[in-house]
Amino acid sequence: MEAANRGNTRQVPYNTGRKANEMNALYASTAAFLLTHFVASTPLRGTLVKAMGEWPYRGLYSLVAFVTLGWMIWAYAGAPREPLWNGLRLLPVIVMPFAFVLIACGYFRNPTMVGADKLLKSDDPARGMIRITRHPIMWGVMLWSGAHVLARGDLKSLIFFGAFFVLAAVGTLAMDARKQSSPDWPRFASLTSHVPFVAIAQGRNRINWREIGWLRPAIGLGLFAGFFATHGWLFGARPY
Repeated sequence: MEAANRGNTRQVPYNTGRKANEMNALYASTAAFLLTHFVASTPLRGTLVKAMGEWPYRGLYSLVAFVTLGWMIWAYAGAPREPLWNGLRLLPVIVMPFAFVLIACGYFRNPTMVGADKLLKSDDPARGMIRITRHPIMWGVMLWSGAHVLARGDLKSLIFFGAFFVLAAVGTLAMDARKQSSPDWPRFASLTSHVPFVAIAQGRNRINWREIGWLRPAIGLGLFAGFFATHGWLFGARPY
């Protein structure tokens, strides 16, 4: 019995140390992922673009983002699950169709996207889904990440999905700040809102379902159906 106890005593520090290393990898990869993305919102971006050129900078930025994301996914997969609350397992099933529709519609005539500044000069810059929110893609990401944080209810998911929520939320503010230098921004901002439906509720805009159409929402719902059907195979977890 004493020998067995000694064996157990030796095993606990090893497991504890491995658990700490796995969580540290998740902390480090998440920090790297966020920091490299936030570079675009600092004066360092201008310095790098000036030194490298716009497209080489974008290429390097995309490569670093891809590498840090891969590291983050690998660390999340290896990290232990430490429950924090009882997860709301059905929440993503309810929320994700809206998230996919926002993302699919957000890639059409979106003046807040990179390289789409010329859309601010159009006669009607807020069309389609932009009438509902000027950041449909980012709100889609926030719905996806927030729903998964609440559904999983564990520490590693809070870190992993919470990082995407923070990135999207802060990213919308950074986008607005960058666009404010454009003389066409005040008119666009007066017609739109960051939070969905606020501009409509305040009478500054209205929903035009014809502009939104059916194709892009159908694409979003189709993507949701595909991910729902293959979620277990792709990510090793049932979606409900």
